[in-house]
Amino acid sequence: MNLLFANDKAGEYPPSYYAATAAPLDRFAPLRGEAQADVCIVGGGYTGLSAALHLAQRGYKVILLEAHRVGFGASGRNGGQVGSGQRLDQDDLERMAGKEAARRLWDIAEEAKALVKGLIADHAMPVTFHPGVAHACWHDSEVRHAHAYADRLRRDYGYDQLEPLDQQGIRALIGSPVYKGGEIDWGAGHVHPLNYAIGLAQAAARAGATLHEDTLVHAIEPGAKPVVRTDKGRVVANQVILAGNGYLGGLDRQVAARVMPINNFILATEPLGPRAAEILSRPVAVADTKFVVNYWRLSEDNRLLFGGGESYGYTFPDLIRTVRKPMLQVYPQLADARIDYAWGGTLAITMNRMPCFTRPHPNVLSASGYSGHGVALASMAGRILAEAVAGQNERFDVMASIPTPRFPGGVAFRWPMLVLAMTWYSMRDRLGF
Repeated sequence: MNLLFANDKAGEYPPSYYAATAAPLDRFAPLRGEAQADVCIVGGGYTGLSAALHLAQRGYKVILLEAHRVGFGASGRNGGQVGSGQRLDQDDLERMAGKEAARRLWDIAEEAKALVKGLIADHAMPVTFHPGVAHACWHDSEVRHAHAYADRLRRDYGYDQLEPLDQQGIRALIGSPVYKGGEIDWGAGHVHPLNYAIGLAQAAARAGATLHEDTLVHAIEPGAKPVVRTDKGRVVANQVILAGNGYLGGLDRQVAARVMPINNFILATEPLGPRAAEILSRPVAVADTKFVVNYWRLSEDNRLLFGGGESYGYTFPDLIRTVRKPMLQVYPQLADARIDYAWGGTLAITMNRMPCFTRPHPNVLSASGYSGHGVALASMAGRILAEAVAGQNERFDVMASIPTPRFPGGVAFRWPMLVLAMTWYSMRDRLGF
């Protein structure tokens, strides 16, 4: 079964709150026949769209191929959080790669946030960047760690955007008694993710990139001039960028061995009206410290957008049942709230939760596996991929130098191995460890 078609209608956005409030975007015509390009990009999410924009601005002839609609995958379905740093914290990165490399990774991630904000402003995108992401801790030990880490970032990285919250402070913010404390990162923020993807697509097209939707890629033939074969045509290019992330499928087994698709789910309640202030007293997004993270924010019309729960097979479970349970654990007062939208999507993780930047073949580059931290990092990956195509390899090599181990069991057996591991961690969440 192909994940591109397992849960969704061909060529259509899922019936999400984001799709219902999407900015207008005319369809880009499918590819028909043969085309030539300097760079062919496979995948129309943040990575591919950002790469298309930055390459077109450099004067390259770019063709981007998307099986459905731009922003169809995780880029148009996620929680919209534009987080700070990499997916691993700086302590882990220093142990993994050393202080110098950890500092460079921090700087890349900080530039990634600035890039998102700058792209929105520079291209007058139909989306607003809202500042503030809160981190809510379930246990006192996590609160102590969070506050100590904030001090460390201020001392060693010059980052002073974290506002510590004690139990009273987090309860005043969130309106739930279940958390022990946390912090607000005012240097982070949140956006309407699909409208951001649409804005990237519009900017890339205006810059001269050619975008094709409803164009399924069947195979890639590496070589001196790689060939990308689609259902109704092909592209012969000087270089190819793989930007399919969780939907890459079997197009490249080297990437697939290191990047695992998983599913995540979001609910949108009815508009809450005055009750919204009791759910979030400030217009920030929130993520908590469970291994299977709960994350939420209010929409601009005061719906609660609450994400949680994961699955690791092809088809989605009962979405409302899966996500409503953790939502009511945090907000039992919403038991009577109507659920207007429920949707799922496929993202991609790696073994160590760091993105996988690689050159799987000559003249083929790939970036994927953002592990839930992709709004900023995937946008930045597109810029870094464009640099690498232009021969400026420094930042690509920094990202590629972080080891991304293969999943146990290889491509064929990685899913059952992952399910065993995730079941264990989910049990720890339920038991409160």
